Order: sequence, then C-alpha cells, then structure tokens
Amino acid sequence: MSGSVPPNKVLKNPPPLKAGMDNPWYDYSPFPLRPKLAWPGHARVAFFVLLHLEYWELIPDETSQKDPRFVGEYGSFVPDYRTWTQREYGNRVGIFRVLDVLDRYQIRAGVAVNALAAERYPFLIEQFRKRKYEIIAHGHSANRMITSKMSEAEERAEIQNAVAAVGKAAGVRPTGWLGQDYGESARAPGLLAEAGLDYVMDWPNDDQPYRMKVGRKFVSLPNQPEWDDVQQLWLRRIPTPRYPDIVGEAFELLHHEGGQVFNLSIHPWLMGMAHRIKYLDEALRRIERFGNSWHATPGEVARHYIDTAMD
Repeated sequence: MSGSVPPNKVLKNPPPLKAGMDNPWYDYSPFPLRPKLAWPGHARVAFFVLLHLEYWELIPDETSQKDPRFVGEYGSFVPDYRTWTQREYGNRVGIFRVLDVLDRYQIRAGVAVNALAAERYPFLIEQFRKRKYEIIAHGHSANRMITSKMSEAEERAEIQNAVAAVGKAAGVRPTGWLGQDYGESARAPGLLAEAGLDYVMDWPNDDQPYRMKVGRKFVSLPNQPEWDDVQQLWLRRIPTPRYPDIVGEAFELLHHEGGQVFNLSIHPWLMGMAHRIKYLDEALRRIERFGNSWHATPGEVARHYIDTAMD
C-alpha cells in the first residue's frame, strides 16, 4: 500500500506529511468531500453499545502507568481499597442492571475486556456469550495503560498477551482493540495490525470508520469520549439527569447527517449504580424513537466498512 508504515517502524523525524497531518497512520479527509457511507437496510446511522469489563489491580506493578485523572478522594496511593471496591461493584452488581436494560432494547453489545478481567470473571463472560455479544481486547488491567515508556518488545507482549487471554476466556479470538483509557504509543497501530486485529477504537477524531495505513486492511472505528459515561459524569461532573439529553442530541444530529456511526460507552461501576441506571434506559428510549438505525456490534460495523468501502 502506498505510503504505508512498516508495522514496527515509527520514524522519529518522518518525511513531510500531507496537509493537515502530524502522524503517518492515516490521511486527512475533510468530511464534506467524502462519499456518504451506506449502512445495511438503508439505515441512517450505525449504532453500537460498548460495555467495559475491567479489573482494577489492588497492587499494580510499579512500572504500570494509569490515567492520572483517576485520583481517589484521599489521594493516589497503594493499596487503594476505596477505588478497587468501587470498580468491583460494577462486576458484582452494576453489570446486571446494565444487562437488564440492554435486554429490554434487544441490544447486542461489544464488551471491552481486560486480560485480568477475562481470567477473573468467567460467569460474566458466559453472560456475554449467551447474548452473542462481541468480546474486544482491552489491555492488561484498568490501571495499566500502553504508553511510549514501554519498549517495543514490552508493548508487543502486552498486546499479544491481552489478545490471547481474552480469546481463551471467550472461546473466540477478538478482532478489535480498545486501549485502556485510549492509551497508545506511536507504534501501536502497526503492532495491533501485526497481532492480527482488524480495528482499533483509540482515535476519537471522526464519526466514520477510516483506513489506517499499516500495510493491510485495518480500521479506526469511532469511539467518542464525549458520550462516555465516565468522561461525562465522573471526570467532568456533568449532572446525571443531563445524560439522556447529551446522548439524544448527539444521536439526532448524526441520524440527520446520515452515514455516520454513533457509539455509547458504558462502565457498569458507574452507570450501574441504583440512582443512575434509569438514565441509561431513558437515553436508549430516546435513540429507539428515531428508528431507521442499524444496531450492530463494533466488529460488524468495522467488517461492513472493510468489505464495502475499502479497496
């Protein structure tokens, strides 16, 4: 492929790039100049739900890097039982409220699963399998991001170990990747493609899938943090009753534009709380009213794009 970057090479001083670009992994593509994407059944928009099954390590490896925004009320320390048990709430209680709501709307979700979560929660993996959810590789743990501090060998092992652990637990090898807290290094796309994956959800710079230049067919799939429950309700402290409005307003515009992708990211430790779950139901009810949308899994959206929009 012309202009492709070898999977394991990231030049420190790359040659001049096309206008609008500061990395070599994809081309700049202004939205008005693109052909409109066509979704199955002439749907106006493709829609998927992305659940997160994550394990927060009580005592992480001292080399682990976590999102620095996640600091407990009493500071950042180890062991942090307060944060650990709050995250565990999602896997003990909150997830079942979320599943009940998704069942009500007959939604098959994608689930981003950490390697440690895949090993520790076989009961939940079975719940997802029964519902025909897609399982997506999601790194090692909730407090271990991929960063440029890793060596190439360390990063490759991190990706391969996560893919293997999730595939073993789910009984099917994952085709997609979501980095913990969107964490990537400059060489991550190439290493993900090298690991046999078909798409990544770490690049929230578009409302449509697009090709990444890694030497073979590989897609960046939209995953907007703007509609992520943790970004909205936990980090930005937006009042929870505003959640259905934000979700509904975003979906309405993408539905109007046509050919776009809308994703809804849900963390059971947050949205599965007793006082919040009704707002997830309300948000999905607003989406349902529009009709003429394609409810799919992330992998189905990526595969449709690869098969119909990529040479």
